[in-house]
Amino acid sequence: MNSSCRWVLVKRFAEVTGYSENAVRHKVKNGIWVQGRIWRKAPDGRVFVNLVEFERWVESERYPTSH
Repeated sequence: MNSSCRWVLVKRFAEVTGYSENAVRHKVKNGIWVQGRIWRKAPDGRVFVNLVEFERWVESERYPTSH
């Protein structure tokens, strides 16, 4: 995934990766993805996903769910 934008909104993330928006929100809500690393909330409350960290998560055998 070669993108010039590291942080993208959930809708764009879903378009690029094929994950549904609901699947992304599930991973965020259940702590499967680390807040601040794979996802974060912008000051306006919208959720962004980090494409670089997502790729690392996909390529890992096990990804920690907390720092």
